[in-house]
Amino acid sequence: MTESKGMALHWKVLIALGLGVLVGVLINHFWSLDTWKSLGVGDAKAFVAFKESAANADAGVVAQTARFAGKANKFAGDFFLQCLKFIGVPVILFSLIVAVADVGDLRRFGRLGAKTVAWFMGTTIFAAVLALAIAHFAAPGTYVSAETRDALLATYQDVAAARVQSANDFREGGVWAYLLSIVPTNPFNAIANAQMIQVVAASLLLGMGLALIPREKAEPVIAFARGLNEALIALVRLIMSFAPIAVFCLICHMVAMTGVGALMSVVAFGVCVIVGLGVILFIEYPLLMLVTSRPGNRVGLRRFFRGMAPAQTLAFASSSSSATLPVTIQCVRDRLGVPHEIANFVCPLGTTINMDGTALYQVLSVLFLSQLYGVDLSLSQYATVSLLAVIVSIGSPGLPGASVVMMAIVLDAVGVPTQGVAIILAIDRVLDMARTIVNVSGDAVTAVLVANGEGTLAREEDVLEK
Repeated sequence: MTESKGMALHWKVLIALGLGVLVGVLINHFWSLDTWKSLGVGDAKAFVAFKESAANADAGVVAQTARFAGKANKFAGDFFLQCLKFIGVPVILFSLIVAVADVGDLRRFGRLGAKTVAWFMGTTIFAAVLALAIAHFAAPGTYVSAETRDALLATYQDVAAARVQSANDFREGGVWAYLLSIVPTNPFNAIANAQMIQVVAASLLLGMGLALIPREKAEPVIAFARGLNEALIALVRLIMSFAPIAVFCLICHMVAMTGVGALMSVVAFGVCVIVGLGVILFIEYPLLMLVTSRPGNRVGLRRFFRGMAPAQTLAFASSSSSATLPVTIQCVRDRLGVPHEIANFVCPLGTTINMDGTALYQVLSVLFLSQLYGVDLSLSQYATVSLLAVIVSIGSPGLPGASVVMMAIVLDAVGVPTQGVAIILAIDRVLDMARTIVNVSGDAVTAVLVANGEGTLAREEDVLEK
């Protein structure tokens, strides 16, 4: 894949990321309620929301301009994500249909599926065990005082209550109801409502149906799906040309709204999560690719991170593996050299059931809160935490904040107060960005591992020449 002349896209995105953080910190630090009052805005909340208020009667041109700039910034980032989400569902639908139908032989499809799921499960279990080890030796919950705990609970209690209620609604159906819901009764409704795991199931079944009928009858449908899939990937390339601007806007807004003060109160927990994610991303994944690589065609750190940089930076900015999926597929296919039938199969499937970063985060969060509340867990409860974290990470939607909803299920199962979710919310947004990088990277690594096992991974020089 040839790069356009000038600076590579991923470097532009990284620079935009850094500038967004810098500008966001400056806004958060220097722009306060007193600033709004000096501009004639007495009720900043109503003013920013474009609601009428007598306290804002003296708002001048400068205040109006500042409000417009803030709204425009948020709009630019949200519009970019909306465009990617628009592509996300059809990409899963058509890429999986094409991938399964192109395999043709259902025995080979079964082999690819078995390899993919085995790698998914293996890396997710490793993430859970790694989290147990980190929590045991670092004990991050012992570094937070009771006063800080109570202050965080009061600050985030309303949002936490909503997340816990969402978890209760999810749990009421039970495991069997969840498994039954994977196969949609109405696939069009699943597509319309972006029920990703149902879209995956419908796509796999339709692809299998096409593989079972004579090729001459299936070919028109496959060609139609392939053409739409290529069109969507072309749209991704177009949308990604605006990624630096969008990433700047997304990060700037997030940092300006949250600041860094809340992060310091649970810094030990945050460091443990970052260390765990770093071990997975920089040690586990490279070792797996090294061990499974064939002579003369190794995917090392440079090749992998160079190839996945656009998807990883977008994952960090968006905190959504689903929104990043079209870019992930493009990077895996065009920059890492994974055949399209493997990339189109592994990446959409991984978006729904492969969440290494989320599994590690779930386990560390539960153990952090158990230490914070002084709840001693037995060996069997440690095993329960790990098992449930793996299970709920599979069912966790690839959307910002979804893992906090799933966390409440695990907390309740081992007797740790679910209101502790409020404490995690203080730092969740930043850690969500970090673990999404690992979730997206895990899908790409699995695609490379499966391609290595099939002997179909393109050489680096062949990819660069495209």
